[in-house]
Amino acid sequence: MARKRYSDEDILKLLREIELKLADGDDVRTACRGVGVSDATYYNWRRRFGGMGKSQLSELRSLEKENARLKKIVAELELDKLILKESELPKTEGLTTSQLRQAVIHARQKLGTSERRTCKVVGLARSSMQYQAVEKNDDALRLAMIRLAKSYGRYGYRKVAQLLRVEGWRVNHKKVERLWREEGLQLPQRHKKKRRLYHKDSSIIRLRPTHPNHVWSVDFVHDKLSNGRSYKMLTVLDEYTRQALAVEVRTRMGSEDVLEVLYGLFLRHGKPDFVRSDNGPEFSSRATQSWLEKVGVNPIRIYPGSPWENGYNERFNGTLRREVLNSEWFTTTKQAQIVINCWLRQYNHTRPHQALNMRPPIPETPVQYGTEHGG
Repeated sequence: MARKRYSDEDILKLLREIELKLADGDDVRTACRGVGVSDATYYNWRRRFGGMGKSQLSELRSLEKENARLKKIVAELELDKLILKESELPKTEGLTTSQLRQAVIHARQKLGTSERRTCKVVGLARSSMQYQAVEKNDDALRLAMIRLAKSYGRYGYRKVAQLLRVEGWRVNHKKVERLWREEGLQLPQRHKKKRRLYHKDSSIIRLRPTHPNHVWSVDFVHDKLSNGRSYKMLTVLDEYTRQALAVEVRTRMGSEDVLEVLYGLFLRHGKPDFVRSDNGPEFSSRATQSWLEKVGVNPIRIYPGSPWENGYNERFNGTLRREVLNSEWFTTTKQAQIVINCWLRQYNHTRPHQALNMRPPIPETPVQYGTEHGG
């Protein structure tokens, strides 16, 4: 016969019945038999529930639950301490995922704990614990990256990454940077960002362009041919679109030559609102200034000795010198003009520009991120 289990309320009722029979003169054994329990059970019940009412029974239950909860918390804390002890984590900050994964495996082998709890204590996501690295063959991507690095010698990994995406590779700049370092390619040095130029009254000196043909900037670049003869290059840039409108190469160039070049650009691209230049005699001459005012173009001259006010054109001139003039040796100005024109088409239509969200100033075709290559 199976042993009957009594609830706490049933036990209280039976105790009251037994006590009433004892009050009527029955002995313990007789009173217990009358309710169907042994006298030993009666004594156990009285020791635990003697003198209790229903409210005291509810308080006893809550106390027992709280005591069990506290015991569980203490046991879990002790288990967490034991897991941390057995995991043998290095006492350093910035642990790698591989180190945390090895710590979880070691602790589970020693203690037999669950993966969920061990990962929670160690501080590793279960998805990271279960992740299996997939080996990829990046040889084709490396070859494509090296080919572009050879074709565009002065480009850094960010511009090469953009050109790879144009070709259809699904790859981000971080992976290209890693492969770039592994192949020992040169990384461009980071330069400190220059502060903005302000007057003492906190007004900005530089007029910022807001739309195409708003502000053009012009400047000269000087270099020498292989025979030692000097020549000049007039560079014209649209500051808003970053498009290099012209690089005119001549042995000599005065104010009339500057006006001749600007006249052709006005016919081809339209007149700008402003033309920014330095205080050279070719730009500050009365003939140049009066002609610009007659055709409705406002000249802007930077402060003397402040080339950073013409920063867009100065940066373009530096790019021209690094990517062309420092790598080529010209014998005639005609040869220089042909090579610079080829580079100019590449600069406007192919070369990614950081200020344009890694787009060229005049993309020949929209940039498409195809799936014909993996990466």
